[in-house]
Amino acid sequence: MFSTKAEYGVRVMVALAQRAAHSADGEEPVVPLAEIAEREGLPLAYLEHLVARLRKAELIGSRRGSRGGYMLARAPAEITMAEVVEALEGSIAPIECISQGPDGSIVCARESSGQAGGTPHVCPTKLLWTRVRGSIVRTLLETTLADLLAGTARSVSPSPAQPQDARELPLAPTSPTVEQAAAVATTAATRGAKARSTPEQSITTTA
Repeated sequence: MFSTKAEYGVRVMVALAQRAAHSADGEEPVVPLAEIAEREGLPLAYLEHLVARLRKAELIGSRRGSRGGYMLARAPAEITMAEVVEALEGSIAPIECISQGPDGSIVCARESSGQAGGTPHVCPTKLLWTRVRGSIVRTLLETTLADLLAGTARSVSPSPAQPQDARELPLAPTSPTVEQAAAVATTAATRGAKARSTPEQSITTTA
């Protein structure tokens, strides 16, 4: 399906979007490619090949000079992942034999029409891969670079503070055992009996 061209290229786009989001007003959000390569642990020579494709698709721009680098050509919300992946990988296809024809139709390389006198062959799995491709393309079209940026921000947001010591946790109430319940009932019965006998003893003493 997708190769490291799409994987690394998307990471480059996210890095450019992050710089744009944290740049001050009036500051041009230019990022040197070597900085991205070092931070992401990616080969610089390979990234140079990928940014050339992204520039050709007008998804990023560049600036020369000692303070040069790359920046997004449009706002992150205006760049879909379908544009990025197609710029890097070409036609989107779940497997090698499926591709998109010039008229937009899905073509299977294993099919033959039989026009040359041979027997026509229809691929029995074409329907499956056509549906898979449709789902992939739809997801890429619906996902923008801004969505990835928002997801990154949520993943690094601090979580609510939790007690560090188990002694700080509130103790859950425990249910009494059968023996404890019997002892409580016996004590209550004894106290009740004493309370009932007290008035009779006082009357006898008075008489």
